[in-house]
Amino acid sequence: MFNLQEIDPNNYRQRTRKSSLILIIVFASLGMGLSSLLVIIWGTPGGNHFRLNLLGVLLGLGITFLLVKMVFSKQPFMREAVYGWHLKRNLMRVTNNMHKIKALAITSQPEALKLLHFYHLALEQMHRLEGDDTALLELKVEKLATEETMQHLGIETNLNHLDPSWLQAIEEHTIS
Repeated sequence: MFNLQEIDPNNYRQRTRKSSLILIIVFASLGMGLSSLLVIIWGTPGGNHFRLNLLGVLLGLGITFLLVKMVFSKQPFMREAVYGWHLKRNLMRVTNNMHKIKALAITSQPEALKLLHFYHLALEQMHRLEGDDTALLELKVEKLATEETMQHLGIETNLNHLDPSWLQAIEEHTIS
């Protein structure tokens, strides 16, 4: 289950810039360092070292990926970036089923309405975190209409999470 968190947009942008800069420095250092090391070990004087340099960069990329996955993602400086990745990943899970969700929401199917509501909340948060205020205005009307439908049907609107069972119900539901 993914829960939306209250995060200050300015703090989010500042910390994600910092974590991105750290990752760029790690990747650049590993890529250049490994390329140089490979040239020192297997290079020939005056020879073409393109392949060794490329291999060093690819190894640096792979090691950086592993470091992010296994070490950095658990560090406090990456908290906001990891949250942003999870937010976007869960938004994409909903977006991939949006054609079914909207069709079922029209028929007042509860899981579809909950998913649509989560989608609006998560998208609204993503736009706020990234400083995209113009997209917020377009989203507001659709969000309010979904909330009114949910209230009319007695469905809780104070939902700040994504329940995987909602997506499973949508995926299993056939649209007539």
